[in-house]
Amino acid sequence: MHILAIDQGTSGTKAVVTDEAGRVLATVEEPVHPVYLEGGGVEVDPRALLESVLSTGRRAAAEAGVPLSAVALANQGETVLAWNRRTGEPLGPAIVWQDRRAEAICAARSASSGRVTELTGLILDPYFSAPKMRWLRDHRTGEGVVTTTDTWLVHQLCGAFVTDVSTASRSLLLDLGTVTWNGELLDLFGLGGEELPALVASDDIVGTTSAFGGEVPVTGLIVDQQAALLAENCLDAGTAKCTYGTGAFLLAQLGATAARSDNGLATSVAWRLRGSTRYCVDGQVYTAASAVRWLVDLGLIESAAELDSVSSADAGGVLCVPALAGLAAPWWDSSATASLSGMTLSTGRGHLVRSVLDGIAAQVTALIAALGTPLTRLRVDGGLTRSRVLMQAQADLAQLPVDVYPSPHATALGAAACARLALDPTVPIADVVGGWSPAATYEPVWSTDQAAHHLERWHTAVRATLKESV
Repeated sequence: MHILAIDQGTSGTKAVVTDEAGRVLATVEEPVHPVYLEGGGVEVDPRALLESVLSTGRRAAAEAGVPLSAVALANQGETVLAWNRRTGEPLGPAIVWQDRRAEAICAARSASSGRVTELTGLILDPYFSAPKMRWLRDHRTGEGVVTTTDTWLVHQLCGAFVTDVSTASRSLLLDLGTVTWNGELLDLFGLGGEELPALVASDDIVGTTSAFGGEVPVTGLIVDQQAALLAENCLDAGTAKCTYGTGAFLLAQLGATAARSDNGLATSVAWRLRGSTRYCVDGQVYTAASAVRWLVDLGLIESAAELDSVSSADAGGVLCVPALAGLAAPWWDSSATASLSGMTLSTGRGHLVRSVLDGIAAQVTALIAALGTPLTRLRVDGGLTRSRVLMQAQADLAQLPVDVYPSPHATALGAAACARLALDPTVPIADVVGGWSPAATYEPVWSTDQAAHHLERWHTAVRATLKESV
C-alpha cells in the first residue's frame, strides 16, 4: 500500500510517498508565493497552487517508482476562492487565511459574536473562512461558487464537490454540535444562497484521479494542523502539539466532547474517522516562519538556517511582540502591531534575532496557559523546530519538556494515515500512527521564577500593542 500524500500549505507544497508502514519513500517540495498587500491583504494565485500540487505529486511518484494505492490531500484550512463549477476555472486570486480585509465584515456582526461562538466553537474573526467569503462576494465577484481551496483542488483532481468536516469546522458556517452546515450562520454572513460542498469524513473515498499516473482513489482529506495532530499520535484528551510553520499552531486533543474554551481559544473538529468525530482546541500565532522571513527581508539574517548562529545567548533586555499580522488567540486583536522594546545603543542584530525567537515562544506559551489544563510535555513539528535556540526558549518559557517529531513531514504523514484507514477498514487508528521517539527533547533550564519574570515583562509589552491601550 503506497500513499501519495500532498501537503498544500501557505508558503509551499510538499508531496510525500509512503509505504504501508508509514515510511517515506520520496518527498518533493516546491515554494508557493503569497502576495502581501497594503491594508492587510494576502492573496495567492490558485493556478500556482494547483500546478504545485500536480508537479510535486508527479515528481514524488516518479521518484518513489512504486504503484500508488491512493492520493491524500492536506490543506490550509481557511484560504478561500471563487470559481466556476462548470469549467473549474478560478474567478480571481485566492484569499489566504492571513488576510485581514474582512475585519469590517466581522465588526458589523459583533452583536452576534456570542452566538457564533456558541454554534461554531470559533471566534468571530477574519482568520476564519466565512468573512473572507463574504468579502469576495462584496468586492470581487458574485459569480460561481466560493469555497476553501481544498474543495477546488479536489474538484480539479477528481470532479468531486466536497470538503472534509475538519476543514468545514474552520469556516464559521458549521454547527459544531451537529457537524452540519448551519442556515442561521449562512444567513448571518449573507451566504444563504451559496452552493456548499458535501461534507465528508477524512477516511471517505471521494473519487478517483489519473493525475499522478494510474487511476487511484482520492481520500485522506484533512486540515493541515489536524493532520499533524494525528501524525504525532495525539489521540488521548490532553495531549498537544505545536507546529512551527508560516504561523505557529497549538492544538490539544479534546476527545469526543466539543468543550468550549473560556480563554479565547477555538474549538474545532480534529477529524472524523471510523464514523466517529473527535474535537480539538487550538490557538494560533500568525507569524512564526513569516516573522523569520521578515528578518531575512530586513537583512538581519540571510536565511532561517542562520537563526542559531546569529542569535545572541540572550536578547540583552530586548522584547519582541511579533504581531506582524495582528494577534490571534487569546487576544484576537487584528489591529495589534509588532513591537521591539528595550533597545539601547549596545543592541546588536543578534539581540534582535533572539528577541523574535523569544517572542514566538512567548506567544505559544500564552496559548498553552490558555488551555486551562496543564500539559506534561509538548510535541512539536515544522521547519522552525530546526532552531535549537527557539526550541530551548520554548521549553524554558513553557516550563515543559519539548519533544521534536522525528520527521519533517508530520502533516503529510497525517493525511497518509487517513488514506490508509480508508483503504483498510479493519486497521485501528492507533496502528496507522503508532509510537515514535523524539528526534530531540529540550528540557527547561530556566527556573520557574526566571520564566515568570520574562513572561510578565513580555505580557506588559503585549498590552501596549492592543487597541484597548490606545
